[in-house]
Parts: sequence; C-alpha cells; structure tokens
Amino acid sequence: MPSLGELVAPRRMGRDFRWLLASSWTSNVGDGVGLAAAPLLIASLTSSPLLVASGAILQFLPWLIFGLHAGAIADRFDRRRLVMVANAARAVVLAALCVFLITGTANIGIVLAVAFLYGTAEVFVDTAGSTLLPMIVDRADLGLGNARLQAGYLVANQFAGPPLGAFLFAAGTAWPFLLEVLCVTLAIVLVSRMACTPVPPRAAAAEEGVAQRPRVHTDIAEGLRWLWQNPPVRTLVLIILVFNVTWAAPWGVLVLYATEHLHMGAVGYGALTTASAAGGILATLSFGWLERHVSFATLMRVVLSLEVLMHLAFALTTTGWVALVIMFVFGAYAFVWATISTTVRQRLVPAELQGRVASVNMVGVFAGMVIGQALGGVIAQVWGLTAPWWFAFAGAAITLLLVWRPISQIVSAKPQASNEP
Repeated sequence: MPSLGELVAPRRMGRDFRWLLASSWTSNVGDGVGLAAAPLLIASLTSSPLLVASGAILQFLPWLIFGLHAGAIADRFDRRRLVMVANAARAVVLAALCVFLITGTANIGIVLAVAFLYGTAEVFVDTAGSTLLPMIVDRADLGLGNARLQAGYLVANQFAGPPLGAFLFAAGTAWPFLLEVLCVTLAIVLVSRMACTPVPPRAAAAEEGVAQRPRVHTDIAEGLRWLWQNPPVRTLVLIILVFNVTWAAPWGVLVLYATEHLHMGAVGYGALTTASAAGGILATLSFGWLERHVSFATLMRVVLSLEVLMHLAFALTTTGWVALVIMFVFGAYAFVWATISTTVRQRLVPAELQGRVASVNMVGVFAGMVIGQALGGVIAQVWGLTAPWWFAFAGAAITLLLVWRPISQIVSAKPQASNEP
C-alpha cells in the first residue's frame, strides 16, 4: 500500500516537486492567516465600505502596474531565485506592519500602504511561482501537480489559515501578521532546497552567449502578440477577466456582508472561508475521478453555471448557516475551475513564454478584482450590502451565455510554438 507521501506527491514527479509543494503550502498558511486578519484590521480602523474595499484594491492594483513586467522578468532569470527574493520583500513589509501595530502607531493610511507594497511583492512571487511546475514535471502530470498545489491552497489558505487568523486577531492585532512573517520566511528556505534551477530557455541561452536579451518591453510585446494570435488562450484569459469582475464586486465587501448583514461576527466571517475550503477538499478527493470520466469542457460549463447560481443564492439569503452551505459548494467548484484552467493554459503555452502569458492571465484576474471591488464598494454604499450580489448574478449569467460554445474550442486546442528565436 502506498505511503501518504507517495499519494500526495508521487515519487515519479521528483524531489523538486515535493520541495515546491512544501514551500507553497507553508506560504499559503501565512496567506490564509492574513486573508482573515487583514480585512478585520481595516474594518477595525474604518466602517466605510469604500475604504474596506480599498484595502483589497490596493493589494491587487500592483498587478495592473507591474504584472506584465513581472512576467517578462520571470522569463529572463532564475525563477526560483526570483520567488525567494520577492518573498523576502513580503516578509520585510509584514515585519514593518507588526512594528506599527505593536507600537500603536498604525492607522488606515499605513495599513493601505502596506497592502500596496505587499501586493507588489506578491506579483513577482505568483508570476514566477506559476512557471515552476511546468519546468519540473512532465506534461502528463500537470493536472495532478496543479491539483496538489490547489489542495494545499485550499487546506492552508482557505481552511486552516482564516480561522487561525481571526482567532489570533482577537488575541492581539499583531499576532496574525507575526505568524505570517514566519511562514513566508520558512517558504523561502523550502523552495531554496530545490536541486533544479528553473531557468527559462531564453535566459539560459543568453547566459551561454548564444542570444542577447532584448528590452523588457520587447519581451512583453512578444508575449502579448503570441497571446492575441492564439484564440483559445486569449478567450480563456477574457473569461477569467470578466468572471472576476462579477465575482469581486460582492467579495470586496464580504467582511461587512458577513458581520453586518448576516450578523456572523469576526469568527463567523473566518468560518465562511473555512466552509469554502472544506468544499474544495471534497473536490480534491474527487478530481482524479472527474478528470478521467468527465470532459474538461463539460466541467468548465458546470462550474461557471454554479457561479451564476452562487451569486443568486447569496443575494437571497439572510442567515449565516445558509451562507456556510453556499460557500461549501463554491469551494468545491472553484477548486475544479482553478485546476482545469491552469492546466489547460500551461499545456498550450511554450516554456519560454510561460512567465509572460501567466502574467497576462494574472493581470486579467486582478484587473477584474480591482474593477469588481471598486464597483462593489460603490454599489454597496448606494444600494446596500446585498446589491453587489445581484449585480454579480446578472453579469455572470450574461457572460456564461456568451462563452458557452467557445469553451469547447479552448479545451480541444493544440499547443502552438512561439515565434521567438
């Protein structure tokens, strides 16, 4: 009978995958703690829906400013080292926040500035980190590898982290962020143990004197040109952009929706994320069966349909336990979507373009979040805390009708080579 380690990270995927998995899971524990603690900290300093939404916006805004450059940089240098340096920057920013909290000098301006700086470092962590898996495992194992990484995200970031963050925040505002510093630091140590140095093909050639690195803007233009000329990947990025606009509109004020509309309190707010993670864990256990028996196209359509129904359900509910059930279902289908969409993209994109195309995808994700949360803050301020859910329901339903047929073309597409020398 195979060991637990073999079930989680099969030996055929290599030791580097296990180090990457351990680093990702550790980092996600810290991120999960911050997921609950950061909104609670902002809500403790202001009751304005616009300022509460601004906390998330300022953390995601760096994707719009630095996202494309981060992708080009990830395609130029040692991607593992870039993850380590960017994580070190995150740890420094969090340590500074802890100093402000311990000394009692923190205010809403400082917290929002920290959110922006932390988000800037996270741009480089996530962009470079997303390119590591395709470089260390076989193409056939990408689905399993992404499922394992997503499982760690769900257990650590969504299940264990948020209630721990809410509990630590209740004990003292600095405690959750001190733990986050520790987790990020440990993640740096773990990823440094990877024996393989994931250097992109172009960077390796340049180091050997075979090719010269062009300007960063030339690299960015090359990635955008390839993406625009590849309809399946382009359509996938657009789907993600639009659905993140509708998803983020209510999510930006979720802390107020949970505490004021549903009267769940700080711990109840953390429990919503925990319920989502529980659903994701269920999907983790069933993903292998789903991948073998149901086509990716069917799964994508089912998932996006559930997204529409989720918004409607949240708009109608007034009780906390119903919200917990909804979040459980959301966690299950969101895991399936994240795993499938990432796997499809990685299979279609050449190795030398992984960083740039991943960065465009992430810019789409966070552009949708910034736009959606800005809209959600305004809508909630004017029409109340349930209004963003009605907006999300209508927008997601219209979008689903438009993308229903193109989904088949995305899943059935074949990989295309890049035009890079």
